Amino acid sequence: MTARRYVQVDVFADRPGAGNPLAVVLDAEGLDDDQMQAIARWTRLPETTFVFPATDADTSYRLRMFSPRREVPFAGHPSVGTAHAVLEAGLATPRDGLLVQHGIAGKLPLRVSGDGPSRTIAVRTPRASVREIAAADDPRLREALAGLPLGALPPALMDGGRRWWLAEVADEATLRAATPPWPAIGALAEDSDSMGLCVFARSDDPVYYLAVRAWVGAPAQFEDAASGAANATLAAWLASQDALPGDGGFYRISQGREVGHDAIIELTVDADGDVWSGGRVCTVVRGALEWR
Repeated sequence: MTARRYVQVDVFADRPGAGNPLAVVLDAEGLDDDQMQAIARWTRLPETTFVFPATDADTSYRLRMFSPRREVPFAGHPSVGTAHAVLEAGLATPRDGLLVQHGIAGKLPLRVSGDGPSRTIAVRTPRASVREIAAADDPRLREALAGLPLGALPPALMDGGRRWWLAEVADEATLRAATPPWPAIGALAEDSDSMGLCVFARSDDPVYYLAVRAWVGAPAQFEDAASGAANATLAAWLASQDALPGDGGFYRISQGREVGHDAIIELTVDADGDVWSGGRVCTVVRGALEWR
């Protein structure tokens, strides 16, 4: 039996329990697809990642990520959390402030800023595109958005590797008090081949500019505690509408309070139009995984 280094981290958080949990298997060489899926099912976390040695000189490591149900091509919080774990384990060193992960979504750079507990890591997310802009009274969205007064922007369907419906709510208090209509969100996700509905509202808080809630409709139904990928598609949508908050393409969002978390995600839209999604990470568990 091989003992493999294993960590659990909290992503987009400055303390345990605030962000989105992630399991990382740091010595994954020799594990097959069925074993990785079984481990991800066993951890019962949103995602579990598996780190392999780099095979190309221009990458830092290879990465595969699994939810308890299936392999995932790309997700934001697993990318950021794995980079943190790799750095702590001494498996890679940034070059000019960048790591490069190699996965199904290709070779994606991660920008590393600072050191220690205040270090932030941001991944350049796959390009997202506008698939559709809907009317506020679109019958497909009516039940999912029932009772929510909408903001200035129309609802939109975005595709950034995973599809999300996005809708602006008129104010933060209404957004935070909302109860997700799960049957309607599930139907919306299945009918549009999307993850579900990501709703957001602008905020006057001194730390963050937007409050965000991401309601996953399929294959399971749950509220995501902190989604780097959903927020990256939102950033791309706001940029396309010249509606970014903050200055210079940088802003922070708050997510997860409604499900007992308190994540802060930092978004940057750079001069090339690329979206970087990131924040702080803290390690919660260090140990070894023994898997036959």
